[in-house]
Amino acid sequence: MARRRMDPEKRSFIKGLLEHYQPKDAQDVQNMLKDLLGETLQDMLESEMDEHLGYSKYDYRNKETEDSRNGYSAKTVTSSMGPIELDIPRDRNGEFEPQIVKKHQTDISTIEDQVLSMYAKGMTTRDISKHLQDVYGVDASAEMISHMTDRILPIAREWQNRPLERKYAIVYMDAVHFNVREDNRTVKKAVYVAIGIRVTGQKEVLGMWIGGNESAKYWLGVLNEIKNRGTEDIMIVSVDGLTGFVDAIQAVFPKAEVQRCIVHQIRYSTKFISYKDRKEFVKDLKLVYKADTEEMAVVALDALEDKWGAKYPASVTSWRNNWPQLSVYFKYPPEIRRLIYTTNAIENFNRQLRKVTKAKSVFPTDDALFKILYLAMSEATEKWTGKAWDWGQTLDQLYIYFEGRISPEDIM
Repeated sequence: MARRRMDPEKRSFIKGLLEHYQPKDAQDVQNMLKDLLGETLQDMLESEMDEHLGYSKYDYRNKETEDSRNGYSAKTVTSSMGPIELDIPRDRNGEFEPQIVKKHQTDISTIEDQVLSMYAKGMTTRDISKHLQDVYGVDASAEMISHMTDRILPIAREWQNRPLERKYAIVYMDAVHFNVREDNRTVKKAVYVAIGIRVTGQKEVLGMWIGGNESAKYWLGVLNEIKNRGTEDIMIVSVDGLTGFVDAIQAVFPKAEVQRCIVHQIRYSTKFISYKDRKEFVKDLKLVYKADTEEMAVVALDALEDKWGAKYPASVTSWRNNWPQLSVYFKYPPEIRRLIYTTNAIENFNRQLRKVTKAKSVFPTDDALFKILYLAMSEATEKWTGKAWDWGQTLDQLYIYFEGRISPEDIM
C-alpha cells in the first residue's frame, strides 16, 4: 500500500490512521508506527531515485537520461521500533547513492533518536536538516524531518489519555500561551497544564490541553477529564487568580481546598502602586502574607488598608475580596505551606516549555504545537524521580488534616 501523504489537517490524518489500523494497546500503536516508518522510508527512497534520474516513475516523457530504474535490492535495517524490511531502488548505471538509508547502513535508530532529541530541545526542522547534512551527510529535508517527528503523535495522545492516580495530595494548574495558525490567521491559544503530587510524593504532569483563551469554562472541562481518567479526590489545588476558577474546581472536586497563588496576587496588587511608593507598600504587604497565623495576617491587612486604602483602593480591595482563597495556607504547617502558597512549580515547568518553543513564533497547527510540547515535557520530567522535599513529615500532616481521605493502601 502506498504511503499516505500528510494532510494539512493533522488531526484528520491521525484519525484516519487510527481508523485504518485500529490499535487496541500500546504494542499495536508501536506496530502501526513501525509500519508507517517503513512506508515513509520506502517512499523517500523512491523520491530520491526520481530526483537522481530527473523523472518520476512511468513519466517517460520527461526522461532526459540514458539511465533508468533497474529493480530493487532487499535490505533489513534496525530501527528503534524493530527491524524494517526495505526495497532499495537500483539504477541501470549503478550510480544511485541513497541518502536517507545509505549503502552499508543497517541501523537508523541513532538518527531517529537524534532527530527527536533535537526537536525536543527546540531546534527547527530546517536546523535539524542542516545538522544531519553537516554531521551525518544525510540529505533530509525539513518536510522529511516533520514526517519523522509526526510519529510521536499517537504516543503523545496515548499519554494524554492515560489513567491517572485515584488521589492527589496537591495539584497545580496554570496556562501558558502560544501563537497557532487557524483558518488562515494567527490566534493566541492557551495550553492548560496540570501538575500533580501523588500521595506517595512523586510529581507528574497530568496533561496538557490546547484550547482558546484561558477561561474557567475550559478549565471545568479539563477538571472533568481528570476525573473521568480515574482521579477521585484532590486534597489541595493551587491556582492563579482566574475569575470563576474556584467554582469550576469545587463543581468537580467539592472537597478540595483551593489556594490562590500569593505570588500572582502580589504582582496584581503592586501594578497599581506608583514607583515611589512601591518599596514601602511591599514592605507592609509582606507582613500580611509572611504572618505566622491568619489572625496576625488579618491585623496586618487592616493596617495596610488604614495606611494605603484611600490612595490605592484597588490593591487593598483585591486582598479583601480574595481572602478566603488567599488565606487557606495559614491553617497548615510550613511543610505544606511551602508547597501550596505559590504555583511556582508549574510556572518553572512552563518556562521550560517556552524555552523549547521560542524558536517558533507561530505553529502551523495544534498538533504541531502539541508534538513539541510532549517531547519537551518528556525531557523536562526525566529527572522527576524523587519525592517532594521532606515528604514523610508532609504526609504525616496530610493524614491529620485530611482525616479519612488518605489510607495506607494509597501509599503502597
